[in-house]
This record gives sequence, C-alpha cells and structure tokens, in this order.
Amino acid sequence: MSDAFTTRMIDVATGSSETVHDLTAVCADFLREAAGGRDGLLNVFVPHATAGVALIETGAGSDDDLLTALHQLLPADDRWQHRHGSPGHGRDHVLPAIVPPHATLPVVGGQLQLGTWQSVCLVDTNRDNPNRQVRLSFIG
Repeated sequence: MSDAFTTRMIDVATGSSETVHDLTAVCADFLREAAGGRDGLLNVFVPHATAGVALIETGAGSDDDLLTALHQLLPADDRWQHRHGSPGHGRDHVLPAIVPPHATLPVVGGQLQLGTWQSVCLVDTNRDNPNRQVRLSFIG
C-alpha cells in the first residue's frame, strides 16, 4: 500500500486558439509539495471530452507540428456526426482517442523523470472552451 496520495485540480486558460500548453513546470511545482522527495507516480488527467495529454518536445516546432498533424488527421470540416459548436467541432470529440486524456509518469526522489526533450502538455483543439482543468495526482 502507498504511503501517500495527493491530488489537485488546476485551471488552465487555453484561450480561443488550438494549443499545445506546456504543463511541465506546474507538474514539477505540484511534486515539490506532494511528493516530499519520495518515489512514486504522477498521473495527469484532463476531465474533458475534447482535450488530451501528450509527452512532446516544445519550443522547437514539434508542438506546431502536432497541431498540423491533427488538422490533417482530423480536419475541422462538416464530415463529423457530432455537430454542435463551431464548424468541425465534432473532430474535437475524436481527439482523446488519439491523444489520450491522461498520462502516468515516474517520479524518483520527488522529481519527474522525463527524457531530455520531453514536456508534459495539454493538447486542446476545442476553440469553444477557453478554460480547462487538469487533475494532478501523486501516489508514492
């Protein structure tokens, strides 16, 4: 059985543009408080039907490349059966099947263990919902 479980909901303003929002610093801040130097797991969960969590390099163009790939794979047009919201919004409801709404990551000595260029990111293509929540949970 674990020694500790801590969870916190954070608010993220994504605005009215499609975005890949870096959560890595927020995760590290949370772990400084929640992990207390312990080993364990960090779960990042987005409780929305139209957003996901990705591990991706940011700042070198990969975040824009991801959005471009999602546009090619999930065009924002009228082909979708789900038709409320802005045109093409039905694709946003398919996004979590491709970019899952969660990630579970190792924590060693209270530090998130990511690869050199990995960042924890919220992927949000839904321009109709400018405010998101992300649940961070540490078990260790």
